[in-house]
Amino acid sequence: MSLFAQPQIFDTGRALVDVQFCVVDLETTGSTASDAITEIGAVRVRGGDVTGEFQTLVNPRVGIPPLISVLTGITNSMVAGAPGLAEALPSFLEFARGCVLVAHNARFDVGFLKRACEQHGYPWPHHEVIDTVGLARGALLRDEVPNVKLSTLARHFKVSVEPNHRALTDARATVEVLHHLLERVGNLRVETLDDLAEFLRGVSPERRAKRGWASDLPDAPGVYRFYADLPDAAGMVRRQVLYVGKSVNIRNRVRTYFTAAEKRPRMAEMVRVASGVEADVCRTPLEAEVLELRLIDAHRPRYNRKSKYPERQVWLKLTNEAFPRLSVVRRVADDGADYFGPLGGRLAAEQVVLAVYDAFPIRQCTDRLSLAKPTASCALGEMGRCASPCDRRVSRDDYGQIADGVRAALGRDVRPILDAGGSRLRVLVDQRRFEEAGLVRDRVRATLRAALRYQRLRAIAACPQIVAALQVAGAWEIHVIRHGRLAAAALARPGEVPQAVARAAVAAAEAVRPAVGPQPAALVEESERIAAWLERPGVRLIDIQGEWAWPIFSGINDTALASHLLG
Repeated sequence: MSLFAQPQIFDTGRALVDVQFCVVDLETTGSTASDAITEIGAVRVRGGDVTGEFQTLVNPRVGIPPLISVLTGITNSMVAGAPGLAEALPSFLEFARGCVLVAHNARFDVGFLKRACEQHGYPWPHHEVIDTVGLARGALLRDEVPNVKLSTLARHFKVSVEPNHRALTDARATVEVLHHLLERVGNLRVETLDDLAEFLRGVSPERRAKRGWASDLPDAPGVYRFYADLPDAAGMVRRQVLYVGKSVNIRNRVRTYFTAAEKRPRMAEMVRVASGVEADVCRTPLEAEVLELRLIDAHRPRYNRKSKYPERQVWLKLTNEAFPRLSVVRRVADDGADYFGPLGGRLAAEQVVLAVYDAFPIRQCTDRLSLAKPTASCALGEMGRCASPCDRRVSRDDYGQIADGVRAALGRDVRPILDAGGSRLRVLVDQRRFEEAGLVRDRVRATLRAALRYQRLRAIAACPQIVAALQVAGAWEIHVIRHGRLAAAALARPGEVPQAVARAAVAAAEAVRPAVGPQPAALVEESERIAAWLERPGVRLIDIQGEWAWPIFSGINDTALASHLLG
């Protein structure tokens, strides 16, 4: 097997004084991808000391342009007896093996080396690469040097070797420039190879300095919180949670916030404001998801965007009165009315309401109708779009059957809404009123999705207890769910009896009282995450109290919807 088949792996936390650098320079017949290498020069350095040098001319198998010969001093006769690139390249790759490559304008030199490896069948060793051009731009002030050419930097730092467009000489000059630049950035707390890589990517010293916060965090799954200790209006310093996140490895995830891998501007601002990080280890990924949601709901961190406003959900209410009507409300009340939802917002609720109006002549007015005194019918009643209970065109019992139909369609069997939507859709398509047909389709689709969500949450909320387990990597994730809320989580490790761990989890689980109506006793998103986990392949039910089931006609998927509407 080739010595270069495996990529080089570096401990990027190593101190720069311990890193082996290979400073390389190439001379070529030109600057395009079709040009060829004429000379390779390289110097290995470690801790400021030179540990080896490499130099060879290379026969490019093409003529060297006169202008290039004048610039470099390398002529056709000089390279006539030199080895070809296929012979010279393996020697250089072995010389540079295990090193971090350094070059001035590294894109040029490394680009030629990568193409050479590809051309001659040598795997590229995937070296870490440091470009002294980028390092100089970050380390030097603009008024210190007019540009960052190698010759300019060599004069600025008064190096002992003057660059002359010969590979080894220029590599030696680059070594001295590199050492001067590393001295400069050392004052900015760039002490390791990882620090240097982040400095080159533009990460501020203040941000890098906070990376130490991650070192004491657990190497385990769980939830982390960035916080700031800030004075309140009265001048008292209080802890404010800025951001909540979760990860399968808290320490590694938090470290990324202090590197160039984190590119979100608001996260850079958050790290700048933060005073520290706290973490909670969780036994299972689901427990971490749930804890994250609860913390976001409790603290409303300014830098979190998702899962922050659960109160924006709405419910569709079929009122409890003589002549019921539909109403969009924020909360489920213990008032004997029927509730359907939750829905993502008022717009989604209006879509469902319109779909119901297409299927049932339920009244759309908001007046409280008197049983004793009839009133005049509205335009919808005259058009036949409303059963018109206001003028007693329909009796209370007959109107009650209409309300029962709405109740059943939203709660058990969505087919009447599908059938009405399909009939209206086909008429509109026949009349080539495609824009209106699209609106009807969207209403029906929104109703179906709302119905599936409602049944999913209603079913899990109705169960006083579900104990379930999932085997992952030899261990068992065990969860106790009560009325849609995660009451306990446990992990049965290899060698432990899952049933015994489950019994202990049940005994220690949180007592949960059912919520009013069909809503779960938890944040809606928490119950949805739990339902998604329960529906995963391989989950086994250990114990269940109640019925975890959906009505058979509670909904259909989008694929079946199209054929149902147009069939």
